[in-house]
Formats: sequence, structure tokens, C-alpha cells
Amino acid sequence: MLAGKEKILLYGGNIWYLGEGMLGPLFAVFAERIGGNILDITWAWATYLIISGVLIFLVGKISDEKFAKDKLMMVGYGLNAVFTFGYLLISTPTHLFLVQAGLGVAAALATPTWHALYAKYEDKRHVGGTWGLADGSAELITGVAIILGGLIVTYFSFTALFLIMGIVQVIATIYQGKILRK
Repeated sequence: MLAGKEKILLYGGNIWYLGEGMLGPLFAVFAERIGGNILDITWAWATYLIISGVLIFLVGKISDEKFAKDKLMMVGYGLNAVFTFGYLLISTPTHLFLVQAGLGVAAALATPTWHALYAKYEDKRHVGGTWGLADGSAELITGVAIILGGLIVTYFSFTALFLIMGIVQVIATIYQGKILRK
């Protein structure tokens, strides 16, 4: 059974996956709408992955030595919400690259620190179940989020989608802030 900080991390992470997951496969449609072609979409997505991948190595290392994991995670969550709202300002593929780079930095701050904290607070008697719950719920929530994102864009707009995504991520950041309480 989940308790305390483990529950905060799981629920906050799931709220975040709800916000993040709404874009999913719509990313390509959005990129095309702002004048992007297949190569622009490829470069934008690769920008996110390469920046987050390189920085995750570094953040993981420095969070073990110099910085509080909970604070780094919170900065990552906050930056993620800011850069999600950044989608509202995108009008060219270059802008898309910049937002993707910012999201890569945010992911690098939030991901390894979230995992380290979740491992720290997990129920040591049910490690497989604890991680199964975290990973399974993330996939499930993201699947639901993709459906919601498609409905929002179909019946409203990408602007509405990005506003809702950003608001949900602000809520996730505020909820995760409970982890800072002693």
C-alpha cells in the first residue's frame, strides 16, 4: 500500500503524465501546421531526446553529490509547465526546436530525481509491485491523455490543448510540491 511521499510522487507523476501525454502523436500534426516538414519534426523530437539524454546523465550524477533531489525535481516540473505554455508562442519550426530543447532540460531535471526519490520512499517489501504501479499507471494515464488530446484538438484547437496541458502540469507541480514538506 502506498504511503506518504511515495503516494505524492505517484499521484503527482500521474497528473504530470496526463498533461504531457495529451500531445502524443498530435505533435507531428502541430509541427506540420507551423510549416514543419518531416525533417523538422525529426529534428525537433531528436533535439528533445538528445538534450534530455545527455543532461539526465549529468543531473543524475550531480543530484547524488551536490543538490537536493526534491528541489531539482520541482524545478524540472516547473520548467516543464513553462515550456508547455511555450507551445502557444510557436509559429516556426525554429521556435519548436527551442521549446523542445527547454522541455529536454526540464525532463533531465525531473526524471532521474523523481526515480531516485520514488526508490527511496518505495515499499521495500513490494518493490516489483511498487514499480509496476508507477510504470503501469504512467502508461495507462498517457493512453487516456492521448485520447483526450485528440478530442480537444478535434473539437476545440491546439491553443486549447496547450492551455489545458500547461494548467494540468502546473497542478502536477503544485501537487509534487508536497514532497518538500518535512
